[in-house]
Amino acid sequence: MSTRPVIDLLTREYPPHVYGGAGVHVAELSRVLRAHADVRVRCFDGPRPDAEDVTGYDVPGTLTGANASLRTLGVDLAMAEDVAGADVVHSHTWYANMAGHLGGLLHDVPHVVTAHSLEPLRPWKAEQLGGGYAVSSWAERTAYLGAAGIVAVSAGMRADILRCYPELDPDRVHVVHNGIDLDGWVRPHEDSVARVAAERGIDTDRPAVVFVGRITRQKGLPHFLRAAAQLPPEVQVIVCAGAPDTDEIMAEVRGLVDDLRAARGGGPEAGVVWIEEMLPRPELCAVLAASTVFVCPSVYEPLGIVNLEAMAVGLPVVGTATGGIPEVVDDGVTGTLVPIEQSDDGTGTPLDPDRFEADLAAALTDLAGDPVRAAAWGAAGRRRAEEHFAWSAIAERTMDVYRGVLGA
Repeated sequence: MSTRPVIDLLTREYPPHVYGGAGVHVAELSRVLRAHADVRVRCFDGPRPDAEDVTGYDVPGTLTGANASLRTLGVDLAMAEDVAGADVVHSHTWYANMAGHLGGLLHDVPHVVTAHSLEPLRPWKAEQLGGGYAVSSWAERTAYLGAAGIVAVSAGMRADILRCYPELDPDRVHVVHNGIDLDGWVRPHEDSVARVAAERGIDTDRPAVVFVGRITRQKGLPHFLRAAAQLPPEVQVIVCAGAPDTDEIMAEVRGLVDDLRAARGGGPEAGVVWIEEMLPRPELCAVLAASTVFVCPSVYEPLGIVNLEAMAVGLPVVGTATGGIPEVVDDGVTGTLVPIEQSDDGTGTPLDPDRFEADLAAALTDLAGDPVRAAAWGAAGRRRAEEHFAWSAIAERTMDVYRGVLGA
């Protein structure tokens, strides 16, 4: 590419409306790509008048009462019309995939997809979307099969893509890991940590295990809460979790938290802290820094930006040995990988949940009970984040994908 290309990034999530890893990814990618290309972001959730080169779309008025999948496609149609003038359209998640697919066809430009998750491997989404899950699955499949290039955020995700969509040419599927903003995710000053911990009811004199994530089946929060019941009573349990997929899973999580508190005697001494709102980054960094170990009990995780964020703040990670997590967590160096045998029906359900939860509890107990080793592994995690997951390198790899689809 001899001149600066125009790249349209299409996404559901973009600041200030970010609730998951895909939104974090697009926000950071758009920032670092601007050194190489002219970047235009198109997103959901209404206009962003204060953001340069960002166009936000509302659901068309005639679809506001429609199924969620149809509301999504309504926004996609508006996006597809507006990508005129782009050299590459690059969509993120099924919500924006059809905008990229149709926009690419309409304006004769290559469409690149980044795979943050796969609909065939999230069948529980039918609980949230109803018949719309069939629509989202169709949209994703159509976009993937028509894409000029596909970016997988891990080698594990690449294998999943080729397994779910065997018609794809493997040469079109490229691995570009997620990254971490190393300047934004740092360990705060001790005074800030102490202040936030006091405000949130965290006892910095006790070891603590912290979970951060949405309340969705793939994140494995119920498994962690059952494992937490097996932790020593002195180990605090900190849960930063909200945005439930359904009322049913929210009720399940609430019941497990209530049971855990009751089993520990109730009150502040129980050491169970649940933060439901999405914390600003400085406050979340302080909560992480007030903890001893980060836990990622996911049953489906293409990579896991939350693990990178925890490592950047200096926490060791105890995570499930599934998906892209083993590409982030160096077992025995920056954390512990917990083995899991999973169903092959697309749900990722542990075949022996009791064993998985017991192994998770044992790994957490071991590391939370050894603060010196936990600190050393946390420091190694920060170094690994710096050496392997800096956004500057990821921008270069993404530009290589663009050059490939443009034949440059």
